[in-house]
Amino acid sequence: MKPYGTLCVVDDSATILTALKFALEGLFDHILLLSSPDRLLAILGEQRVDLVLLDMNFTLGANTGQEGLLWLRAVRKHHPEVPVVLLTAYANVDLAVRGLKQGASDFVVKPWDNDELERKVRDVLDRRPEVQTLEDMEAEHIRRAIDREHGNLSKAAELLGITRQTLYNKMKKMNF
Repeated sequence: MKPYGTLCVVDDSATILTALKFALEGLFDHILLLSSPDRLLAILGEQRVDLVLLDMNFTLGANTGQEGLLWLRAVRKHHPEVPVVLLTAYANVDLAVRGLKQGASDFVVKPWDNDELERKVRDVLDRRPEVQTLEDMEAEHIRRAIDREHGNLSKAAELLGITRQTLYNKMKKMNF
């Protein structure tokens, strides 16, 4: 058995996806490859993902990293328990610092050294807390119910077996 469960790699380059799969397949039971981040949040809502490797640019000719930061914020908001490592071909210290301040676990510059990449991935995954708090588990459960019901709070409350008012109160307490 490999040490980690599922890795999700998001990059618009098929070559990069293949290279990362080969570089890290010894560490993970499953590696999901996405050429676009459009389905990333849905996948994170449907299955357990241990780590996301996220490219910073998806539009042809773009190199600002803004797309990657946007998706990083979305993952942190909806799935804060999933660590994200940012990937970029443009080494930019300011961009790296912004990504780390916005919740990225680490930053990898393309082209990468496979041993260094593996070390960073292991470090990020091994730093995770062993036990998730009950509050975090409840928040994740509520988030998934709301996502499953496409934002319909009445149906989400029903799915959770609580009243709509109780769901509102929990969401307010958790700063949803």
